Amino acid sequence: MNPQAATASSVDWVSQYDLSNENISNASDQLKKLLGQGKVVSDLDVRRAHSITKWSAAAPSQIPALVVFPDNTTDVAVIMRVCSSNRIPVVGYCGGTSLPGAITATQTGVSVDFNRMNKILATHADDMDVVLQPAVGWEELNDHLKAHDLFFPPDPGPGAKIGTNAYRYGAMRQWVISMTVVLANGTVIKTRQRPRKSSAGYDLTNLMVGSEGTLGLVTEAVLKVTPIPQNLHVAIASFPTEHAATSAAMTLIRSGLSIDAVELLDKHGMWAINQSGLSSRKWIESPTLFLKVSGLPSVIQTLSETIREAAERNQCESFDISAREKDIDIWWGARKQVLPSLLAMKKHDTDLHLGEDTAVPISRLADIMKETHEAIESAGLTGSVLGHVGDGNFHTSIVCPEDRKDDGERVISWLRKRAIELEGTVTGEHGIGLKLKDSLVDELGKEAVDTMRKVSA
Repeated sequence: MNPQAATASSVDWVSQYDLSNENISNASDQLKKLLGQGKVVSDLDVRRAHSITKWSAAAPSQIPALVVFPDNTTDVAVIMRVCSSNRIPVVGYCGGTSLPGAITATQTGVSVDFNRMNKILATHADDMDVVLQPAVGWEELNDHLKAHDLFFPPDPGPGAKIGTNAYRYGAMRQWVISMTVVLANGTVIKTRQRPRKSSAGYDLTNLMVGSEGTLGLVTEAVLKVTPIPQNLHVAIASFPTEHAATSAAMTLIRSGLSIDAVELLDKHGMWAINQSGLSSRKWIESPTLFLKVSGLPSVIQTLSETIREAAERNQCESFDISAREKDIDIWWGARKQVLPSLLAMKKHDTDLHLGEDTAVPISRLADIMKETHEAIESAGLTGSVLGHVGDGNFHTSIVCPEDRKDDGERVISWLRKRAIELEGTVTGEHGIGLKLKDSLVDELGKEAVDTMRKVSA
């Protein structure tokens, strides 16, 4: 985040930074005096770990000059005021799981690590909302909410902080009521009050949710929660082709029945799960639908029969449904292990993982997934495609040797362009970060991106 104020989108921010050793040292001294010695770290290994992770590779030069560990909103405001007055750029850090490189310190500067801000500050069970700091993990939050028979539906990947349940419950932004945000100059704002509905002023909450840390650093959030689903069942169905699996899923979507989640793993993903040993079950290595349903017993019976019928009409090879907790953990756990399984397929430490999370209108999902497989195979590469069938979002993963990076990048570049051609987007979930900046212009146009720059100026 750029800590300087601006008046135009064409400002050259890099030329306005002062990243000299003398200035960094001066800022470090100020921060230590205001926050305490233990909150400001300049150790090289710590700095490198805040920009270069297994999820988000960065160049050796793209590491922060300092890492600062705030405890609260006041600390973050102090950090931002010091960095603003010294003309030093800032990058936020928490889970370290950013795939598009949002944590990369391209201009060095300061990395603000929120992991000490990991408290659940208030639980309003009657209002079905919770107030928390940014380093509370979603799994930790749901463990806390169990005592109130509540849960937080967004279901992101391992390590993610404040997913796959988006089909029924919606994406993350739909569960954020308000936030406390520290702006670039140290100003602290609250985006709105706590009621579920408000028409007061601009929708700053959703603006901040979509800004990826470029407009401010979030220090608290008020999140909606909802009752834990009753009588939860997970169903799995394998098919001979992705088109058959997608056709079955579309039949269910058009039925109007309430399904919690609809996920599609391709045969390559199922193979990787088996090979990695990360699941205790051996899976049929065919395109497989994973579904969640919940509700009253009579509702579950109708849903189960409808899902089975839709699967059988589309050449289903196998079908299972279960409410046993052990089965749910293993079956849905396999779905969550796709990316770790693919990463485990690396033959050498230097092998690369290239990924994308494009999204298209759901009627085009089967076509573009098929085309993506063909592009990967034509390039002689190994890869997998995972689809959130309910909303048209799909994740492409390619694992390749370092010397085949250019081939993999060409496939990824083709995929981005193809998604845009189909009126889709280059990112359904992960965000623009560092690596998709140019693609944002391709998708939305220069005028729209310039407008975004003016908002952040």
